[in-house]
Amino acid sequence: MNLEQLVAAAQRGDDDAFYQLIRAHKEKLYKVAYAFFRNETDALEALQEVTCRAYLKLSKLKTPAYVSTWLTRIMIHTCIDEQKRKRRWQVEPTEREAAHVEDTDSRMQIDEALSRLTPVQRQVIILKYFEDLTIREIASLLGHPEGTIKTWLHKALGALREDLGKGW
Repeated sequence: MNLEQLVAAAQRGDDDAFYQLIRAHKEKLYKVAYAFFRNETDALEALQEVTCRAYLKLSKLKTPAYVSTWLTRIMIHTCIDEQKRKRRWQVEPTEREAAHVEDTDSRMQIDEALSRLTPVQRQVIILKYFEDLTIREIASLLGHPEGTIKTWLHKALGALREDLGKGW
């Protein structure tokens, strides 16, 4: 079965077709979640949540050809929701912990800088540089014009440069 036939079968209630659909997109969805969380446990939990949400909302998918984009969009929204939930419970770091962050390697600095971006800026950076999507693909995925995506990307890169300093 091709992708569109799988979607049609899943929409008719074929659980095996839905399983195959998720299985085909599992790796890509996991990569998106891992780019957001940098944590395997949270990424797997997000994948499980996306599977549930997709199963419940599958009947609302209008164009089966866009199932990959649809699933990725659900993953992005799931990750954002989880990050918001975690932020509500997060305690401010002590001065000692903040100093420790400054002493970490460059990867940690980049992760911290990414976490300080707005959710939209973080999405665009992750999709562009971690998922290697084109501006056109990101625009289609997020449902905004290419010019808007370019602006968000430009502002996000500027914010990262400002945050990380001239050495980057």
